[in-house]
Order: sequence, then C-alpha cells, then structure tokens
Amino acid sequence: MKKMVFEDLGPDRVLTLVEKSLGIRCTNLFRPLNSYINRVFELEQEDGSGLIVKFYRPGRWTKAAILDEHKFLFDLAAQEIPVISPLVFQDGTTLSDFQSFYYAVFPKCGGRSFDEYDDEQWLQLGRLLGRVHSVGATGQAIHRIQMGPEHSTRTHLEYLLLADCVPADLKPRLRESVERIINKISPLFSEIENIRIHGDCHFSNMIYRPGESFYIIDFDDMVMGPPVQDIWMLLPGEVDESFVEIDFFLEGYETFRPFDRRTLQLIEPLRAMRFVHYMAWCAHQVEEEGATRAIDGFGSREYWQQEIDDLQDQLVRIDDGKNRGGNC
Repeated sequence: MKKMVFEDLGPDRVLTLVEKSLGIRCTNLFRPLNSYINRVFELEQEDGSGLIVKFYRPGRWTKAAILDEHKFLFDLAAQEIPVISPLVFQDGTTLSDFQSFYYAVFPKCGGRSFDEYDDEQWLQLGRLLGRVHSVGATGQAIHRIQMGPEHSTRTHLEYLLLADCVPADLKPRLRESVERIINKISPLFSEIENIRIHGDCHFSNMIYRPGESFYIIDFDDMVMGPPVQDIWMLLPGEVDESFVEIDFFLEGYETFRPFDRRTLQLIEPLRAMRFVHYMAWCAHQVEEEGATRAIDGFGSREYWQQEIDDLQDQLVRIDDGKNRGGNC
C-alpha cells in the first residue's frame, strides 16, 4: 500500500473519517487552518456546530505522548479550567489512526488573542496559569519531553549536528556555543520542580472570549518542565523591563499556587533553550519535507551564522541576569 502523505488528506477522506469516528453527519465545509507541523481543518456538523480535526505529523509524537496531552486536558477540564478537550469517539477513545496518521477532533471555540494585556488581564492570566499548574503538579506525563538543558536542549543539539541543513563547517561553532550554554545553565536547573506545563505559552495560545475568561489552547507541545516556562513568553520584554507585569501576574498566580521567585533567574536560560529548540524544530521540517514555512531563509549560511552569534549574545544576557532574576 502506498504510504499516505499530508497532501492525501483531502475533503472526502477527512470528512468520512470524522463522520465514522464520531457517528455524526457533517456539511461540506472543509477549511484548512494554519499549522506549521500538523494538518488542521475546520469542519461543521449538520446542526451548525463547528469541529476542528487535527492530524498529527507522523513520527513527531508517539501515541502514548499524544494521550499524555489528552489526559492533561481532561484533568484540567475536570477542574473547570477553560481548555478545549478532545471529543470522545464512538469506540470510547480520543485518538484514532488511519494508515500513518493519528488524529483527534475538538469542538471549535472562537475568540480573539491580545498581544498586550492590561493590569486586570495580567491578574486573570496569573490565576489561570496558577490553576493549570496546580493540576499539572498532580500527575506525570512520562512519555513527554523533560525540559532541561541536559535533556531537551542536548537532544536538540544532537539532532542539529546530524542534520544536512546545517553547513558542516559551522557545526563545530554551533556545538561549542550550545555546549557552553548547557554547561553554564545546567546547575540552575538542579532541584527545580518539574511538572506538567503547557510548554508553548505565548499570546497566540491565549484566547479571550467576551463575558468569559481566557482560554488556553494548543497543548501540542506540553512537557514536563519548570512552571516559569509558561510565564516568560507572555512578558512584553526582559525581566528588568517587566517588573509591573510580573507583579500582577504573580499576585493572580499565588491565589492558587505558590511560586518560587528564584526561578525567575531561569528566564534567560530558557530563552537560550528556546533558540535551540526553534532551530531543531525548523530543521525537522526541512529534513522531512525539504523546506520549512516557519521562517524565510532558514538553512542558509547567513542564517546559521546569525543564530550562532545570537547564542553568544544570549550567553552574555545569562551572565548579566543570573543574579537579578530572583529579586523581582
């Protein structure tokens, strides 16, 4: 049998799979949605209610890892935390497969995102993530990535050093830069609490619904990691430019859960880890599909030279900030 590729996921096939899995009838609406990694489509049931079907990229997550995501979502929903859980199929599961693809279906939940928050919204975000982390701390995701320099970052580095899209003569500099970061920041992560967290918590994944509250969406990148990871990408700038926002956020957060302020010193190390993660994320797409839609010019010599320079700059930021982060 010919192996399926994403391009084979046309309207007839997708609609038929969803209708059989859920035991429903859909209209002819079939709207592809933006997704760099997976393939995501908006559908509509005959009663007018919307559906979102997600086909997970083969080889990215194991079945067990995807089910860790679903378990976390159901744990959160059970505590009435505003997330969007997958629908249960007729066979009692939330994840089905067709040839090489796993897929899940979610109810459509409209709303808007903000790239700037007022003081009250920072309080709301703090309360929301305090509740998320309170639930996250009650269980494990054993099939998910352990976020840490000696775990996730080293794995990303090893992948990049084997990737054809990285020029061979620049790999020693890339290795040296990332190794220096790993060696410098690893002691900061010792004895740090690792729980189930969102992992990719930026403003686009916070959806506001008028008259309700923020919804936190897209748990595709959930990990076991330090709670501060779900905070820093929401900030408008570096730590010393965001004291007011951090204060409001933590006031809301600590309504539900204590926050270890010492972990604020992990923000610049986590930013460096994010650089390496993003490089590897794009490299996976290039190695598998020949290109990435995430960034223009990815893989050029100029790109890698700039990334290595940015890693060197980030080392300076880490040195500058390591004694200030815990004083906010």
